[in-house]
Amino acid sequence: MMNDSYVYFIVALLPLAAFMLTIQINPYNALVIRGILGAIAALVYAVLGAADVALTEALVGTMLAITLYAVAVRSSLVMRLGVLEDGLLKAETQAESGDPSAQLIADLRTIANKYHLRLELIPYADPKSLDQALLEKEIHVTCIARSHHDTHDRSLHKSEGRPYSITTRIRRLYDILQTDLSSPTTSLTYVTAPDSGEKH
Repeated sequence: MMNDSYVYFIVALLPLAAFMLTIQINPYNALVIRGILGAIAALVYAVLGAADVALTEALVGTMLAITLYAVAVRSSLVMRLGVLEDGLLKAETQAESGDPSAQLIADLRTIANKYHLRLELIPYADPKSLDQALLEKEIHVTCIARSHHDTHDRSLHKSEGRPYSITTRIRRLYDILQTDLSSPTTSLTYVTAPDSGEKH
């Protein structure tokens, strides 16, 4: 009986790993624990003599499932930020110290990381194509300097005397930015894009 005590210990790890999985907030941590849970299940099956089930669990229930989940998380947890090629993108690339443009991008990246999002900068040649991309759901957020949006249609951007204007079509992102973005140089606007199928 003492020789089989390790089996009970391994089996006891299953509900423990499952509980840890349910309380994870970070999706990447959840993926790691899901892999551990699958490995424990495969080990239990192997110990109990079900080698074929253990192999299936290891290959399909663990490796394949984790790979598919990782691809899904990687592609869905992204915030696409539309910027002008000669505006914020240039400032972010140069990473000038003290530049308010670079600081704004750094703040947005920090906020995205806080919510486990990956900030992806999408460059556009002019403000008109930037606004069009937002309405056509190619991007989630736009960020533009006032000097640029003064020269085009103001129906999307309300600068309110601030040098930078951020516009989003995602209500959840609007709520997040409204709460976490404390930059006094930035105005925030929410717009409703036409319903033509959400693009992520």
